[in-house]
Amino acid sequence: MDFASFILLIFLFLWIFLYKLLLVFSAILIVTLFFCVKLKSPALHLPLSLLSLFSDLLEICVFRFSISRETECCRVGGQSFLITTSCVSVLLRFRTRPDFQSFHSLLKSWLDSSREMSVFDQRTDNSSALQYFQFYGCLSQQQNMLQDFLRTATYQKAILLNDVDFRDKVVLDVGCGTGILSFFAVQAGAKRVYAVEASSVAKHAEVLVRSNGMSDRITVLNGKIEEVSCPEKVDVIISEPIGYMLLNERMLESYLHSKHWLKPKGMMFPTFSDIHLAPFTDEQLYMEHHARSSFWLQTSFYGVNLSGLHPVAVEEFFRQPIVDTFDMQILMARSVKYTINFLEAKEEDLHRMEIPFVFKLLQSGLIHGLAFWFDVAFVGSRMTVWLSTAPHEPLSHWYQVRCLLQTPLFAKMGQTLSGQVLLIANKRQSYDIHITAVVDESGFKSGNTLDLKNPFFRCFLFFVDSDMLPSSGCGRLRNIPRPGFLDNPSLNLNIIQYLYRII
Repeated sequence: MDFASFILLIFLFLWIFLYKLLLVFSAILIVTLFFCVKLKSPALHLPLSLLSLFSDLLEICVFRFSISRETECCRVGGQSFLITTSCVSVLLRFRTRPDFQSFHSLLKSWLDSSREMSVFDQRTDNSSALQYFQFYGCLSQQQNMLQDFLRTATYQKAILLNDVDFRDKVVLDVGCGTGILSFFAVQAGAKRVYAVEASSVAKHAEVLVRSNGMSDRITVLNGKIEEVSCPEKVDVIISEPIGYMLLNERMLESYLHSKHWLKPKGMMFPTFSDIHLAPFTDEQLYMEHHARSSFWLQTSFYGVNLSGLHPVAVEEFFRQPIVDTFDMQILMARSVKYTINFLEAKEEDLHRMEIPFVFKLLQSGLIHGLAFWFDVAFVGSRMTVWLSTAPHEPLSHWYQVRCLLQTPLFAKMGQTLSGQVLLIANKRQSYDIHITAVVDESGFKSGNTLDLKNPFFRCFLFFVDSDMLPSSGCGRLRNIPRPGFLDNPSLNLNIIQYLYRII
């Protein structure tokens, strides 16, 4: 090839390149000059003329798409907006800032009005939900629950001993965590398991499913049970929806909501639960709780008088339910129970619960409060398996819960204590506990209002040498779980403060 031919070839390539560049530039110019976006949805159909060449009446629609909750939208700079739908992204640039703000406000108001809140969102504060799912998204917390032998072994026993209820069945695991219950269901012969998990631990569950070769039998659905769509109706629902005093975290309502996917005559594991309550006497606990507020009696704390806050501190501390364990001997009467049948109960039934009680006292003394624990039953075709958190049973990470009265009541053996416990659900995924009690023979009354969301974890004092602990109320140190069962930043401080006092 001579030099002239080479120059001609280069010129030809340059001409083709410039020609194509001109075509692209022309297309961009046309789109910029005559761009109109139409937002199309059941709630909104609004033509927007962004730019007009000759007059505001001229509109040429060159691109149309629909906007839904799943559409990604974001602001770019002061006068542009980026919308991504499917695999196409469109950058809208407005001539003036008022035009941009008008469009942005219109789009935002439509998206807000079109957003249907799930049952979970309606009953839960955003901040509480965020903290809740972050907490359970940590493998450390998942490990704490898995290492609770009573919890994990009882669930496996209930499922495997009733394998006839799982064999060749479709199972729904609500709040699956790492998926341990789903694996138990497969061990029992389940044909398919849908494992629903709203926190980020769902990705870890998927790893375990793949690494255990269960991808063909376990499907992880990342989302809240109130929002996900299960591919089919199920024969059995399994879940561990239990919090302190059974009800804390309000996971039971999600468990009941999952019945939307349960076939007629389907089964639920657990099937029902009994909440037990009984009066107790524990002078040491009562005085210890009062002593916690003594910090606020100081009149010269770095030169500042704190005593003005002491009454408020006492009231706040007494609003805290106490999570710990105790000896059965401090109970002054036989417990009464409140039963929740998960197959029959509705979500609304858990919004407000009244538990009346009448106790015939078996001993004389001061009544300092009410103790709570619970049992859950797994009713299978072959056998019923119980998980009990009673104080005479092996200890679990749920411990027991005690609620103090503001003023202790004196009663004699044979007298009756009557009243009620009112549990009112709140948007912090917990309950407000209202207790009223009266000694019928004397007419003496007392009560308290407590916040189950903010308990005092006295149980962690049990990790101190038992010789250093007061004997009253603490009971036997039975099968104490390892530290870390309750991830709460305030716990270490509580332990340090207690050690400081006893040293």
